[in-house]
This record gives sequence, C-alpha cells and structure tokens, in this order.
Amino acid sequence: TLKASKPQVQRKNAVLMGEKTKGHKRHIVTDTMGNLLAVVVHAANIHYTKAGIIAAKRAVEKYPSIQRFCADAGYRKTFEKDVAELLGLSVDISKRITSEWQALPKRWVVERTLAWMNNSRRLSKDYEISILSSQAMCMISALRVLISRF
Repeated sequence: TLKASKPQVQRKNAVLMGEKTKGHKRHIVTDTMGNLLAVVVHAANIHYTKAGIIAAKRAVEKYPSIQRFCADAGYRKTFEKDVAELLGLSVDISKRITSEWQALPKRWVVERTLAWMNNSRRLSKDYEISILSSQAMCMISALRVLISRF
C-alpha cells in the first residue's frame, strides 16, 4: 500500500514524440512469471533511466531476495549505474530487436503484464488525475489478473 498525507495532483505538459501532451509513464517491476512486484507512476517528462530506479528501490525494499534486474535498452547507462551503486545489484539489458524475428529470453514478460493491465478500462487511457489513484488502479488491475488465473 502507498501512504500519503494528501493526494498529489501532477498535471504537467510533457513532450512525447514532438507533441505537447499531458500524461503519465508507468514503471513496473515483475517477477519472471509476470506478477507485479512494484509500480511507479510519474509525469511523462521524466526519462526512463532516471525514474526506473524508484521502482527498483521499491521492489528491493518489499522483496529483498531480488538478485538482479532484467530491462530493455531504454534503461541502460544511468539506470544500470544507479542500481549498481544504490542497490548493489546488476542489470541485464536485453538486445535491441533486429529485422528478423528472434526469441529473446524474458524480454516480453513486462510488456505482457502491461498488456494484461491495459485490459482494464481505466488504464487503457490516461483517465486518472492523481498519481496515487493511477498507481492504485495498476495494483487493482494486477490483482484482477492474478485472481483470474485461479
């Protein structure tokens, strides 16, 4: 659970693909089966390498048995350095996708989890104003996916 004294409303204009838009980015940490371990939502104008460490810290605080992280190429350099310095763990960066199809191990676990979560109507678009409510909806959606497996 996340606790805060009052809701943090954060609506900033961010530049996404050359356009001014309002939005959020979601960073999630999953296990190898796709179960949600940590989620961080923030304004879309913060880069992956700088914001990904927040999700990694939350995951390690909750689950200290984590030994390493796997991430895609968007999290290289600064994220790798921060995880090594602050958490003492290593990061495996998956290769970039080439023109021919290849099965890359563990590459699509997080993308698959995000796709499952986006089946929830409130996560399919950026409906939430509050960052805390957006994080809560991510957790509720992940819980729905987990319950539907049984």
